[in-house]
Amino acid sequence: MWRTLSVTLLLCSLVGGDVYLHNPRGSNNRLNEGSANRQNANRVFDSQNNNRGGYNVGDKTNNAFNNEDGQFRMTYFQSGPYGWDSSNKEDKSGRSFLTVEWTNQHGCGGAADSDPHKQNCQVVLQYMCQDDVSSATGTDDTLRNGRTTQTQDHTPNNPQETRAQSNNRKNNNVKSDRAIQEPWQWYDKCYNRDRNQGLFVADQLPRRNNKGYTAAIHTRQNPNGNRRGYECPEERDHYPYWHPTPWRDIAVLTDNTTMCNYYRRESANSVAKYECVEFYNNARTQKKHWSRWNNQQDCEDNDGEWRAYYSYLEKAPTVSQADCQGEGRSGLRYVYGYPEGEDSDTQTCLVLPPPPDCQPAPWSRSNHLGNSRDGQASNYTWVLPYFPSGDTKRCVLRIRYNISTDDYDPWQTDAAYNQNLQLGLQSPVQQNPTVDIGAEYSPLRLAINTAQFGRTFQDRSHVFLLKPRPSGLEGRAIHNLNVRGKRGNIVQVYPAVEYDFVPNHLHMEEGDLAHIQWEGSNSHNNGNPAGDGQAGDAGEGTTGTDRNNIVQMQSLLDNFPAPFENSTMWNSARVWWPAAPKYGLSKDLAVAFASSGYYTCFHAEVCHSESVERKNKLDKLLNNAPASFEGALLEFRKGTYHYMCTRNNNFSNRSQKGTIHVVEGTKSSFTDNDLP
Repeated sequence: MWRTLSVTLLLCSLVGGDVYLHNPRGSNNRLNEGSANRQNANRVFDSQNNNRGGYNVGDKTNNAFNNEDGQFRMTYFQSGPYGWDSSNKEDKSGRSFLTVEWTNQHGCGGAADSDPHKQNCQVVLQYMCQDDVSSATGTDDTLRNGRTTQTQDHTPNNPQETRAQSNNRKNNNVKSDRAIQEPWQWYDKCYNRDRNQGLFVADQLPRRNNKGYTAAIHTRQNPNGNRRGYECPEERDHYPYWHPTPWRDIAVLTDNTTMCNYYRRESANSVAKYECVEFYNNARTQKKHWSRWNNQQDCEDNDGEWRAYYSYLEKAPTVSQADCQGEGRSGLRYVYGYPEGEDSDTQTCLVLPPPPDCQPAPWSRSNHLGNSRDGQASNYTWVLPYFPSGDTKRCVLRIRYNISTDDYDPWQTDAAYNQNLQLGLQSPVQQNPTVDIGAEYSPLRLAINTAQFGRTFQDRSHVFLLKPRPSGLEGRAIHNLNVRGKRGNIVQVYPAVEYDFVPNHLHMEEGDLAHIQWEGSNSHNNGNPAGDGQAGDAGEGTTGTDRNNIVQMQSLLDNFPAPFENSTMWNSARVWWPAAPKYGLSKDLAVAFASSGYYTCFHAEVCHSESVERKNKLDKLLNNAPASFEGALLEFRKGTYHYMCTRNNNFSNRSQKGTIHVVEGTKSSFTDNDLP
């Protein structure tokens, strides 16, 4: 059988709870629970995290959603042409920047020689996108958060099923009110494909599927083949993966940067990945989405075709193979080939994603879900992709965090070291072994679980949108300014966090743009069951509700906002989106951000029933304001602007303040006539 030394995502841990995504808000498999504990740890993916972590899906209004249409989707503007390439760190032209922020419990960063840590580590950031559709739930394959916390269904196939029977099985399994990230075909393929027999599983004994063999759903970390959503355990536990995958790579953050060339070269962004293709009919016109065979020899011996598939951003306009070569428009790379994840049997011109970024991992202390050495949470600035079609995309972000031990070499320890007592082979690591300390007949036992002595943790965002930029802004830098956290005090929300702005110190040049928006839930009650933590939702306003706003203040040392007449923030901002007449006056902009979008303007003659003059009075604690706010895309003049949230900033309890610092630049073109 095929063997591989592809690096394994390894984590040595004896506790549950390890990586939590804070911006964009990580779900940790939550949906809309009013409890501190999530309801279903198997809803979408295998996080291996504590049940208390994660954030609920955002609500559009001041009421909790009761269907997918009532959910708020964060919307980020894509990078512009040439903005996708992150290799030139100095040139910000056309790029959209999103701060990805997380905490990881077991430490990361440093270097073995000059700055040793207690473990080796990697953080892998990835995303998947598809064309957005008009319906909130879409089709069986559409990314969605779901309305219930139940896991999607899966019924194993029989090897003789027809294409029609396979389609019926899928239609019966996939429910429109449950979450979808990986598609049903992805898990079905994983369930049927042989496990990579070259992998190290120590003394674990992976079980067999209903066809009598160990499959890609059985790994050392998941030997029983338990299912979480439609995730494939073998792909989840290993990077870079050797078969085609629906995930696109963003970055690998590592303590061993000598491996960066390997990560970039072997990423599915950079090189085609192979899988076996079989057919339902003898004419070979009806392609199956699955095959048992995981290597070329077995595939071809069983009348299959060993085929290369490409990870891609999107399909290019129809062109000939000769015209679809190498680097093309806007510096993008194109290839003519088979697109990953497609049921069709046709090659086409594909827009390729750039190779992943690779850089040192942020340093964090072991046994601590807290900040890095610089006083900030671990973070990475993601340059959002550019889609040349100009179409809006529906997307999900994934973070995987892993650490490995030097008790065995994860690069060289393969299946040859798996325990096989019949052959006299013993794994280099054993379950809870005892060690001799020199005291006769007094061994000491070590706490080692071989299913976790090499373990992957992850978190994922809820569904969000990437939309094309407004016309004329293709060359501008866009910085996203968001809110992290949820309702409750620091103990009640742990291992999530309290409210803050992300980034809370935004540095820009004149001509750069800031997209300010946030999302919140109306069901963050943090009630029982609360697991091993404290229940409760200390804070202001209606219980369980997230609310945020922005008002200017004169200094970060202040806790009172500046009167509008003394403010400089809003009358120094040009609105690029939403389009006029929205926020036509600086006062309109100020009241919109102060009211979290409850008011659209001040005067009734401008926005009628949405105005301060006509709409019912705003509650002083924002209780009747929407939990989420689409915000605005703004250009600020040179200056320093401090701001706060009136509801959540509570001196000696929590600070929710931020600063936008704009320095002189070359791309600003607006005059006083452009100001609201």
